[in-house]
Amino acid sequence: MQDIASGPVTRCQVCGSENLETVIDLGHQPLSDTLPTIEELSLPEPTYPLRQVWCSSCTLSQLDYVVPGEHVFHPEYPYRAGITRELAEYQDGMSGELIKALGLKSDDLVVDIGSNDGTLLSGFKTRGMRAVGVEPTNIAKIAQDAGIETLQCFFDEKSARMVRESHGPARLVTATNVFAHVAALGSFLRGLDILLGDDGLFVLENHYLVEIMRGGQFDTIYHEHLRSYSLTSLVRLFELHGYSVLDASQVSRYGGNIRVVVGKGKGRPASRQVGEILAMERDFGLFDPECYARFQARAQKAKMDLLTLAIECQRKGAPLIGNSCPARSATLLNYVGIKKDLMPWIAEQPTSLKLGRHLCGTHIPIVDNERLIKEQPECVVLLAWHYARPIAEQLRARGLRSKFIVPLPEMTVLDV
Repeated sequence: MQDIASGPVTRCQVCGSENLETVIDLGHQPLSDTLPTIEELSLPEPTYPLRQVWCSSCTLSQLDYVVPGEHVFHPEYPYRAGITRELAEYQDGMSGELIKALGLKSDDLVVDIGSNDGTLLSGFKTRGMRAVGVEPTNIAKIAQDAGIETLQCFFDEKSARMVRESHGPARLVTATNVFAHVAALGSFLRGLDILLGDDGLFVLENHYLVEIMRGGQFDTIYHEHLRSYSLTSLVRLFELHGYSVLDASQVSRYGGNIRVVVGKGKGRPASRQVGEILAMERDFGLFDPECYARFQARAQKAKMDLLTLAIECQRKGAPLIGNSCPARSATLLNYVGIKKDLMPWIAEQPTSLKLGRHLCGTHIPIVDNERLIKEQPECVVLLAWHYARPIAEQLRARGLRSKFIVPLPEMTVLDV
């Protein structure tokens, strides 16, 4: 039931229910991290349905169309965790927290699935753990060059056996901003069962459905994010596969994540926090259709507010400029309808793999953020708005005098 094929999805990916209702339809959009070069702008650009639906039985929120994983996570996938200072610091802190909370010992094996450039694993390695990553894109080579052993492949039963046969059972397996991306969820969980030792733990961290709803974060919806989890849906999923949710907490990453600790065996006792979060989800309204109707209305208002501002600025001869190019910016700008006539360019860090490319769909050029300092545009939209204040403070310190616009949850001017 969890190993879904590419194409339309008509059942809940957790419980199999057909009681799916629309959350929001964002139209047909291109893949958020497939960024065309200037040569590729003259070629066709595939688009796919981008609709979020929710299951009234278990509260899972999911896409109703799955793009093949090899298209989404292609070899030239341009995302790197380690170049964002706030994220690198967060992941280093996470490794230290997990070692302490879970009682990990020196020489324990930690495996990170979707390990990217090895930023999280480096924190475990420097603290004495054995660290192995599994990463399907060419970013794996960056991790390998940094001394993090990394298999370049998708995680499944085969790769799990490879790691276990060469390194033994894992004491901890992590998946940060990955577990919602996997179409073959059953294969992933069967691989997890192979890789984990009997006393092993699985820790996942993902965008949290309550915070997505609370914050009107429709820009977290893109083709990589097949599912937006509630704790209710995760408890149901792991019960089906013979696991128990042992602990859960809300954490700050990406505008509100949930961190969940899972162990082998059904019916194991859970922490007090698990019960509290489950009760909060029901009180919040995750089983109530009105919760999703309000979310849709907020998204439509945010769209009109940003588009109106973009048109007004263009008419004044001072078009909006974007700063940062996270995947969520593709959903935002394509849904709003802002292209390069309304936003001539987007600034990115000089170490970004996205420089010299163009945002999908909109074809807005992505340039070095030094251009912000040189040109001093009147208004800059902080597209990585979940890190708005630290980004704005860094740009102010470099001499940028622009007005900072935060597009979500409600459009505001940031006072920095």
